[in-house]
Amino acid sequence: MNKTTLFDTREHLLNTAEQFCLQRGFNGMGLIELLKQADVPKGSFYHYFPSKEAFGVAMLERYFARHHQRLGDFLNQHQGSCRQRVLEYYHQSLEWQQKNSFGGCLSVKLSAEVCDLSEAMRSALKAGSTALIDTLAAALAKAQQQGTLSCELNSASCAQTIYTFWLGASLHSKICRDEAPLINALYEMNLILRV
Repeated sequence: MNKTTLFDTREHLLNTAEQFCLQRGFNGMGLIELLKQADVPKGSFYHYFPSKEAFGVAMLERYFARHHQRLGDFLNQHQGSCRQRVLEYYHQSLEWQQKNSFGGCLSVKLSAEVCDLSEAMRSALKAGSTALIDTLAAALAKAQQQGTLSCELNSASCAQTIYTFWLGASLHSKICRDEAPLINALYEMNLILRV
């Protein structure tokens, strides 16, 4: 088996697992069922991952890397002030969640489930969210330099608040199957990110 096939199979397993986890959670995802769905031979899982926990870490790292790339690209490529870009990013996140019936966020799905069960997966969640918060903080600091965000705000603290606010609103929208918590969160973000 060449390296390209190995990488492709690994990515295929991670992609298939992410869809399973969004539906059933990490603990509800059986490896045999995953391998059958991915059409990968039963005995080959451990060629790619030493354990289900290591597999979960790899899945979270992959998810957060994509999310971080998407956030960075959005903030760097869209028009308007950094403040407007942050708010527009969350507006588009609202639209995306509406299209995915409030069930497309792996960090929302797995945060409460795995944090007490796997230190390695908790660390992957923490590292991924910290990277996103740091990117938001840099954008907010730039907005302050542009004069579009109050200099009284602590950009690092504000970024953490916004991230936490959105994570909670995403979870509540998932519970309610309703967009209202996300709409309210976006409204409050506009107030928090005052000029």
